[in-house]
Amino acid sequence: MHYSHKTFMILCLAGTALAFSAPAWADDAPPAIQALLDNIARQTAIEPTYDSLKNDGGAITITNLSLAKASAGDEPSLNFKIAEAVFSDIAEESDRLYQIGSAEFSDMTADVAGKDFAVKVIVPEAMTEGWYVTEIGDDATPEEVARAGMNVARKMQIGKMTVEAKGQTFTVDSYRSSWDGDPETGAGTFDSKLTNIAIPEQAVAILDQSGMLKQLGYASLSFDLSGNGKTEIENGNMAISFNGALSGRDMGAFKLGIAAADVPVAMFGELQKAQKEGKQPDFNALMPRMQNVSISSLSLRFEDASLTRKILPMIAAMQGMDEKTLIASAGPMLQLGLMQLQNQAFADQALKAVNSFLADPKSLTIAATPSAPFKVSDLMTLNPNAPGEAITKLGVSLSAND
Repeated sequence: MHYSHKTFMILCLAGTALAFSAPAWADDAPPAIQALLDNIARQTAIEPTYDSLKNDGGAITITNLSLAKASAGDEPSLNFKIAEAVFSDIAEESDRLYQIGSAEFSDMTADVAGKDFAVKVIVPEAMTEGWYVTEIGDDATPEEVARAGMNVARKMQIGKMTVEAKGQTFTVDSYRSSWDGDPETGAGTFDSKLTNIAIPEQAVAILDQSGMLKQLGYASLSFDLSGNGKTEIENGNMAISFNGALSGRDMGAFKLGIAAADVPVAMFGELQKAQKEGKQPDFNALMPRMQNVSISSLSLRFEDASLTRKILPMIAAMQGMDEKTLIASAGPMLQLGLMQLQNQAFADQALKAVNSFLADPKSLTIAATPSAPFKVSDLMTLNPNAPGEAITKLGVSLSAND
């Protein structure tokens, strides 16, 4: 569904206190606000409206800022509204670069409706500090387009959010993010977190028809979603290191880590172009450069916080055995499967890690750390009939409780 990523973008922009463009700007709108609204309009490809834009010389106030788009085919309809947006302490940092000292947003709502679903998001308030906005023209370079699409602010924060769907109400306690880096390029370090994504008992019961989660003690669910990392931009390419985590209260945490380089910035321009034209991105022209994207590390880690201890007895009962017998039989079964990988060293390592984890569940990590970064094009040369060689070349390892 082409429109799903557009909807997600808009909701994220709402949650991080961004505003949107209108068909015709008020004459007294300062260049920083014009640039900000133009950039967001370019990303969303939706023409918004507002009731008024007031400039009192010290702050800009926009009332009833709205975006609306009717459903078309499989694409859902969207109605987004900000009751009031106030921008203060606006300054020109350099040519085409502006800083909005602070921005406050009140009563934001988003209604998304498709053929078989309807979702309403309610965000009472949001704010930013040190928000850097760039102005670009029609002949902008890929780097300028990418920079204009970046959400670069020293601090962003929103309070409680509510999501209503299929008669259920979900809540998020808060969102916050921070950034520190070069306002000109957008490169720098970042950190963000969604706190207490709460799924109520009634919704869990609908999702879990078998009742297994309730048997495990998870009648309701609560998650935190966080991420941090660093970006660098040079010679039309981006390097990024990222660590993300999805943490379930009293369950455990899944963590993802990746470090990549030589990501073509032009790719982001192609995404925005496709967004504006309502088409799928065409990466044919960029494919040669995308083949040079290199990855120096990749990892997936699970940190247990009682989930494994709870689920092992249930699995054992389903297999007609006790927990000790299940754990004892896991090794031989795993060994049979690992034989297909044709890499005895990795098989021995994996078997040791899994046995250690099941005996004392703390953490389990699978990682790829090659001796030298591998390119996307290198993956194409791997022999699917020799998985053991690929494991060695990519430096794949499995470890437990480290």
